[in-house]
Amino acid sequence: MADVNRGERPLSPHLSIYRPQLTSITSILTRITGNALLVAAVLIVWWFLAAATSPEYFALADAVITSWFGDLVMFLSLWALWYHTLAGIRHLIWDNAKMLELDAATKLGWAIIAGSVLLTLFTVVVI
Repeated sequence: MADVNRGERPLSPHLSIYRPQLTSITSILTRITGNALLVAAVLIVWWFLAAATSPEYFALADAVITSWFGDLVMFLSLWALWYHTLAGIRHLIWDNAKMLELDAATKLGWAIIAGSVLLTLFTVVVI
């Protein structure tokens, strides 16, 4: 059996051994932003349902959505949407076996981060 000679070694290297790489951080962030977009979707659906229910209930939902907390959630959700979209485009590029070299993948990672910030600010300011 494989476990007989294992001794006290760990099952796998611990996180403290590896330095996080940009590609791993952006991959984890893609998963986080995908799940975080559900929060905004739930808030928007709640706002629509409140609008269809009654004026009083809509006033409550609208007060939450237009509060500083709602503005923050919507702003971060907008950034998450742009980030997730650009990360999806990066994966389409990788699916075609392009830009898989380490330096090219790192440049793509920085492009996603910078692009998502710039597109978010552009959307907020211009639109």
